[in-house]
Amino acid sequence: MIPALAPIQTWIFDLDNTLYPASVSLFPAIDARMTAYIADLLGIDPQAARRVQKDYFHAHGATLAGLMANHGTDPHDFLDYVHDVEMDMLQDQGLAALIGALPGRKLVFTNGDVNYAARVLDRIGLAHTFEAVHDVHATAYRPKPDPAAYQGLCDAYAIDPTTALFVEDMARNLKPAKAIGMTTVWIDNGSEQGPGADHSYIDYTVADLGDWLRTILETPA
Repeated sequence: MIPALAPIQTWIFDLDNTLYPASVSLFPAIDARMTAYIADLLGIDPQAARRVQKDYFHAHGATLAGLMANHGTDPHDFLDYVHDVEMDMLQDQGLAALIGALPGRKLVFTNGDVNYAARVLDRIGLAHTFEAVHDVHATAYRPKPDPAAYQGLCDAYAIDPTTALFVEDMARNLKPAKAIGMTTVWIDNGSEQGPGADHSYIDYTVADLGDWLRTILETPA
């Protein structure tokens, strides 16, 4: 382990577009089903549904949180619908050995649910790599980037955030992690939301998770 990361005892990973590349285009299929769900729920056309979806995403952290707040949507019904997608495009990225070599605990922190996460992790060869998945149900539907979600994660697993590292493709979800002392890693892969002008809460910016893990695990000369 490189010296700068030697104090890290807990390694926390987002799921979508983080533990698999955004280029495989799984999440766009889920995104499209969110739009379809909203169009049917509200009786509006797809274009209007798309605007509602993105407004809720930006205002509430996740589309589901906005639907629950404004329409009383059942979270299980929504998640079952939007996650009913094929995963044939997912492949083992060779991350199991790399993540397994990290010293300490490893967890997944996702705005999805644990059932969906289990399917993804199985497809990409990480089914037995993580101690637990902290999902949107565990956050009491206050998803990333709500600070309560991060505190809840730390409380649930007795994590000292100053010795934890969080890897995430959505830059805005790193800001609350940094605020409580976590080391932050942004996967800059062209997904929906980048850091804007403020990079102060990002400790490492990487293009490929596997390449970065190989780098930090190399023994310095």
